[in-house]
Amino acid sequence: MNTRRRFLGAALGLAGGAVPFAGRAQSIDTAKIIVGFPPGGTTDVMARKVAEKLRGYARVVIVENRPGAGGQLGVIALKDAAADGSALLLTPSSMLTIYPNTYPKLQYRVEDVAPVSLAMYTHHVISVGPAVPESVKTLKDFFAWTNANPDKAAYGSPGAGSMPHLIGVLLARQGGAEMRHVAYRGSAPGIQDLLGGQIASFLGPTGDVITHSKAGRVRVLGVSGGERNAFLPAVATMREQGFRIALREWYAFFAPARASAEAVQRAADALQPVLAQPEVVEFGRQFGMEMQSSTPRLLAEVLKADAAEWSGLARETGFTAES
Repeated sequence: MNTRRRFLGAALGLAGGAVPFAGRAQSIDTAKIIVGFPPGGTTDVMARKVAEKLRGYARVVIVENRPGAGGQLGVIALKDAAADGSALLLTPSSMLTIYPNTYPKLQYRVEDVAPVSLAMYTHHVISVGPAVPESVKTLKDFFAWTNANPDKAAYGSPGAGSMPHLIGVLLARQGGAEMRHVAYRGSAPGIQDLLGGQIASFLGPTGDVITHSKAGRVRVLGVSGGERNAFLPAVATMREQGFRIALREWYAFFAPARASAEAVQRAADALQPVLAQPEVVEFGRQFGMEMQSSTPRLLAEVLKADAAEWSGLARETGFTAES
């Protein structure tokens, strides 16, 4: 996706000029970062790391988990939260770029959130666990196995209508396979079922499986990005394996739409230096994340462009949350 490549280059330049937050008056006693997924997943652990570093923004910064509906409940919680900068949402882009095009009814609109800053980006990967024979090592092997074992042909994702769900639909169609989709309340419970052999495969962020892959508990069969993943360099991309897929997902911070421009800028000024801290950058790499901040304006432009791009893709594929 050209839009993604453009915003990453632009963000690198803009983030370097972020205004340090130090020295600004602290007016927030308790701030919270809302996460629309359960504890233990990539979004949750990254939110907790950032919260730990935001002590200059508020006296206390907590993470509030609102899991459910594939991350939708987090956006809904933000929409109704205080608009003074004390409530921020960290979310994958799917909830705001794909869901509006794949769910017939949502309890929020993109206009209900105010862009604050990009946070990070990742590739998605498809992994198999003990339910799949050791002989399955590529996507071609996997689809041959699913066609021979249709009763076991299922893949999980962090939520219905999410980017991993869409990638699964595209993979199955292009691979000539019938695969049942299982939507989880975030990655953590899905990974547990993958490790336990309750589900054959799982599609989700790279960071959710890096440790398990290194330990030999799961096998990663393909990476969704246009290039190989730096954290799993031995794994071929889906495109290298003959699939017309080259997608990666960004994550970002948002405030309620009712927040003032001053409150939004204050939050952005606090987040940008935190996201650039070497400790945070290295922590993100442990979870397969490349850290990347931006200005509110750039995030707004990225959000608008990607939403339009996904609208076209959803129409082209006929993809819906119920696919």
